[in-house]
Amino acid sequence: MSEYQNIVNVFRPESEYVEYKEKLTDSLEKEAVAFLNAIGGCIYIGIKDNGDIIGIPDIDKIQLQIKDRLIFGVSPSALSFISISAENFENKTVLKVTVKEGTEKPYYIKSKGLSESGAFIRVGNSAQPMTQKMIHAFQTKSFPKSLINIESPEQDLTFAELFIHYLRYNKPLNDKTFAKTLNFLTKDGKYNYLAYMMADNNQLSVRFARFNDAGERFELLEKAIEYGNCCLITSIQRVLDRYEIENITHSKLTGAAHRIDKRLVDAKCLREIVVNAFAHNDYSYGMLPIFEVFQNRFAVRSYGGLVPQLSIEEFFQGVSALRNPELMRILKDLELVEGLGFGIRGITRIYSQDIFEFTENSLYINLSFDEEIEKGKGISKGIIEESKGIVEESKGIVEESKGIILELITKNPKISVPEIAQTVNLSLSGVEKNIRQLKKDGKLSRTANTKSGEWIVIE
Repeated sequence: MSEYQNIVNVFRPESEYVEYKEKLTDSLEKEAVAFLNAIGGCIYIGIKDNGDIIGIPDIDKIQLQIKDRLIFGVSPSALSFISISAENFENKTVLKVTVKEGTEKPYYIKSKGLSESGAFIRVGNSAQPMTQKMIHAFQTKSFPKSLINIESPEQDLTFAELFIHYLRYNKPLNDKTFAKTLNFLTKDGKYNYLAYMMADNNQLSVRFARFNDAGERFELLEKAIEYGNCCLITSIQRVLDRYEIENITHSKLTGAAHRIDKRLVDAKCLREIVVNAFAHNDYSYGMLPIFEVFQNRFAVRSYGGLVPQLSIEEFFQGVSALRNPELMRILKDLELVEGLGFGIRGITRIYSQDIFEFTENSLYINLSFDEEIEKGKGISKGIIEESKGIVEESKGIVEESKGIILELITKNPKISVPEIAQTVNLSLSGVEKNIRQLKKDGKLSRTANTKSGEWIVIE
């Protein structure tokens, strides 16, 4: 039995488990929060700090005040962890508030918010303010569970893009059961934050920026691109596609006129780093990973640093510790990650551990370009012609897509954009872009903007 559950001697000093108060004061919530965030304890009302028993008048009134203050003054709700009882010592009545250790840490005083002035923890015989580092450590520890328990900020969600991604891998989702299968629902049956991340219509944005770096001074070459406000899987794919374009191939001609192709960085390592940034990002920060291109390197920043239970040594040994297990399940379904994938050990076989920079709140990775390519050695004219060919080929694919879209609409004037995307293997935004161009070219129109409208192919 814990010390605070059996006070055998009221006259001993306050301790880690016991707090005395002569009367009900403004610090009640503070003391309760401190015990909830530690391992529990007891608050006795009607006993002086030195152990002298004073007792309290009007027990029922004070008991009701305590209950109301702890119900409405502490967050998250802690009512199930608190009990109040009256006890008699030396013919005097005191109130005993028993506080168990909470399961949804960190707890805090509602009026003060989740800050150093609102969150406390019991240390020795007093309640001490929790630092921002301590607060975030509690949040990080509990967030993987919260990801599926926290209610989505919006409930009017659609998942057309996610359905298309699953169809591409021959894993069709069931309209009626997908939300339960993918853990998209809270205990109350509402969409959770994981569902919000996978929805077509969210407010999550991923930044991709290109910099002109000269010494320590970085300047944006162009306005940063925002990939987002859509299914997170779509955002991941767009970042991968953009890096595929940025990670150009250069060719070197040997003495025997043999061509050796090299990319700026190892493509497999780059892909692993990008996907891991999404998979292990701490979304409790309210931010998504950031992706950058410099003159001599690619850089990726994810938030949350290392998973708390993982050391740097274990990280480089390839020990697996998931921050977002439900998200990882979806990434595996869509073959963005492998069960025993390339991993950190695969990256460190090619690059030094120095590319990883650990901070308290983030992980920053720098992938430097191949030195020969950076210096511009041995770049052949052939690669330039090859690049031109790729551009022309891409144009041809775009025209082919437009033709297929027109053919589908001719056969079914009521076909939806998601149905077109599924058939032509394009993203929703890709289909919409082609449709806008077809309208601009005068080849397509629509009778109305409602669901009852039809497409019209203009000869």
